[in-house]
Amino acid sequence: MNGLSIHWFRSDFRLADNPALRAAMERGVPVLPLFIWSPEEELPWSPGGASQWWLHQSLRALDSRLREIGSRLIILRGPTLESLRALVKETGADAVFWNRRYEPAVMARDAKVKEALRSDGLAVESFNAALLHEPWTIQNRSKKPFQVFTPFWKHCLEKSDPAEPLLAPKNIPSPSKWPRSLALDELELESKLNWTDGLRAAWQPGEAGAVASLHNFLSEAFVEYTDQRNRPDVNGTSRLSPHLHFGEISPRQVWHGLRQMASKRGLPVERWRASQFLTEIGWREFAHHLLFHFPHTPTEPLRADFKHFRWRKDSAWFRVWRKGRTGYPIVDAGMRELWTTGWMHNRVRMIVASFLVKDLLLDWQEGARFFWDTLVDADLAQNTLGWQWTAGCGADAAPYFRVFNPTNQGEKCDPHGNYVRKWCPELANLPDKWLHRPHAAPTEILAAAGVELGNNYPHPVVSHAIAREVALEAFARIKGSAMSVQP
Repeated sequence: MNGLSIHWFRSDFRLADNPALRAAMERGVPVLPLFIWSPEEELPWSPGGASQWWLHQSLRALDSRLREIGSRLIILRGPTLESLRALVKETGADAVFWNRRYEPAVMARDAKVKEALRSDGLAVESFNAALLHEPWTIQNRSKKPFQVFTPFWKHCLEKSDPAEPLLAPKNIPSPSKWPRSLALDELELESKLNWTDGLRAAWQPGEAGAVASLHNFLSEAFVEYTDQRNRPDVNGTSRLSPHLHFGEISPRQVWHGLRQMASKRGLPVERWRASQFLTEIGWREFAHHLLFHFPHTPTEPLRADFKHFRWRKDSAWFRVWRKGRTGYPIVDAGMRELWTTGWMHNRVRMIVASFLVKDLLLDWQEGARFFWDTLVDADLAQNTLGWQWTAGCGADAAPYFRVFNPTNQGEKCDPHGNYVRKWCPELANLPDKWLHRPHAAPTEILAAAGVELGNNYPHPVVSHAIAREVALEAFARIKGSAMSVQP
């Protein structure tokens, strides 16, 4: 068979368990690995600053891995369809393969690209490489999409286990002549401002880093994950979220890695399938399920009664939240961790999100946009689900309304204060008793610890007790019923 296959890399920056790459190679002709930078086609949700940093590192790692097996990554700048057509003309390629993405703008773009290329006479196929189950294959008994997680995940677990992950190719047949390509640096994905040192120290983007993260988690933290997952002061989570978002590892690899670990340790099937860690993979699936079926939710609440909720407009309050200067240590620690590392512990994400939308009554979309720009794992489906869940305006938002007490949450999740002391060093010398409530500490305790409220650490921006009552009243006006409150 004559010809050449293009494998279009998108958010699937790995060689293992890559069905589109496997399909391209099975044709028995040379394969062109391709990446196209076209952020304007993903507006309003083109990659933010932290995501672009990760993307640069991931593409560099992918190209290095490809070169190890006799290939290389071709880099072009969009528009996508024009770039693909130009590459086809230059190389004589007669087939294009890619793995599917599920963001609304991307799906619309991909459908047009597929139709156009097929009309040009090319063979074009796309595959599922990002999810355990395609969103359109999961329906409730009424043949409608699920809007509550528990029955959704139960339904998923009743299906057959996902297939074994595909092995990475040992070599990729290359063309006799490589087409033109941009250098990675020409995309200018890395900021010229010096703010990425913390990201570099915290992460190893790329397929190798993803596999190492999964192995380390299953070997060390998995056993205590259920007990430790809400503790930001310990290394108790997998930190796989950015690797999964960029497709450096697949959920099938996670599933079967967990199964293999459980088998080695003699854990029964029902135990690891019911594990909290696998349930978190289920939440990721649920987020994509919701985004696919309700594509308006990144910018509009799923629950229609929230469309006219009167959020506050206060740039000063948003600024202190963003900078980690609210006067509530667990909130401030979380926001500073985010700014430094591009990541935040999931429990702390819930706390800081609750503080923004419940204590400050600022629009959840402001928080979602800030997370989008600063998180290395910024994922449209999960970002939307998380913020709408916190605001009470999305799917599975029962109990309908929760107000996290940031002081109590800090004491529960960071009982020895190690997390706060790391990210709010100006509070480091406070005794544990007062670390999460410096505003209530006696004057002599503050003085001994070198804490000057209003100077080196702020007074609380609001009184949580008062803010809670104001929020309850505001939300009650749209709900018309009593709220469920979590201390």
